Amino acid sequence: MLRHLIRDRDTKFTRSFDDVRRSIGAQVVRTPVRAPNANNFAERWVSTARRECLDHLLIVGPRHLHRVLSKFVEHYNRHRPHRALGLVPPQPRPKRSESASAALDQIVRHDVLGGLIHEYDLAA
Repeated sequence: MLRHLIRDRDTKFTRSFDDVRRSIGAQVVRTPVRAPNANNFAERWVSTARRECLDHLLIVGPRHLHRVLSKFVEHYNRHRPHRALGLVPPQPRPKRSESASAALDQIVRHDVLGGLIHEYDLAA
């Protein structure tokens, strides 16, 4: 259930947009005027996506940008460790049995985004 909606002051968000969100019980919070750091979670994600992904690629169009960001979001949520979560991804993979974890010599590397990002996994 949506409890809070943090949005900027763009004119595309009309009063009716806010009223619909309030009708389902969400509190609409507008960021301060000219304060790009007011939504620090979004700003942090954007800077991470730029630093780790977009600064290393030449994006040729909107479809390409969407495909690249989709792959990066999947990597970010399923493979990349997060400090705030104890170096565990937000959507961790299922735990393996002890016999499978003992065979660490069979590690396989998967290249993502043409080798820009490497993901490692135990071989089956």
